Amino acid sequence: MSEHLDPREAMVDIYCKQLKLPGLKASFRELARDAMEQNQTPTSFLAACLAKEVEIRVQKRLSTRLKQAKFSEIKTLESFDFTSIPKLPKTKVISLAECKFIKERENVICIGQSGTGKSHIATAIGITAIQLGYRVRFIKVYDLIQELLKAESEYRLPRYLKIWNKYDLVILDELGYINLGTGSPLLFQFCSERYEQGSLVITTNLDFSRWEEVFGDNALTIALLDRLTHHAHVLPFVGESYRFKESKEKLDPDLNQ
Repeated sequence: MSEHLDPREAMVDIYCKQLKLPGLKASFRELARDAMEQNQTPTSFLAACLAKEVEIRVQKRLSTRLKQAKFSEIKTLESFDFTSIPKLPKTKVISLAECKFIKERENVICIGQSGTGKSHIATAIGITAIQLGYRVRFIKVYDLIQELLKAESEYRLPRYLKIWNKYDLVILDELGYINLGTGSPLLFQFCSERYEQGSLVITTNLDFSRWEEVFGDNALTIALLDRLTHHAHVLPFVGESYRFKESKEKLDPDLNQ
């Protein structure tokens, strides 16, 4: 047999629905019980109800923005092994995670060989930025190039580029693994439009001197580097690949001893 619903609780449910207070609707019964047990004043009870609504809205907003960011994986600074990449300045990374560079519309460029944690750090900074209220989008360079080419072929490139203006931080992952071909000018345009308007975090396996290899145009490469590095923090990732190290440990368990 179902429990009888208190008419007053039913009215609170209705009011919460009308006022769009889902957090309060879900928690007011428990808060009311606590208030009675603790002899809270009506004002304290009301404050607790509003605080719960605010808390749930913040959690929902964070969850929504994490989904919108489209991270490949969720990574944090706490789970990063700085001892394996000794030349990476930990204090600098922690400072960047405060996200003041986003407010200043500066860039971060992570340079190093594959598997050294560039994407991990980029993602961790992005997640911290979301927690601080910024809008973030993560995308691999290859995927961005495909979207840019498609937008251009459909004569909607200007509209497509404007979509990215809503993001305070854009993370471009894996620059340098493939030749950009006809997408080079489009990536240049994409980055140029964010110059001093929004921040970029770029991960790349190539030193700046080798960027022409993927862009295929010396003048364009120089112009792009000029914009990207004008207000940039460069992080060096020098060390053994995590994935290669894990593979070796699986093949030779004695390495773990």
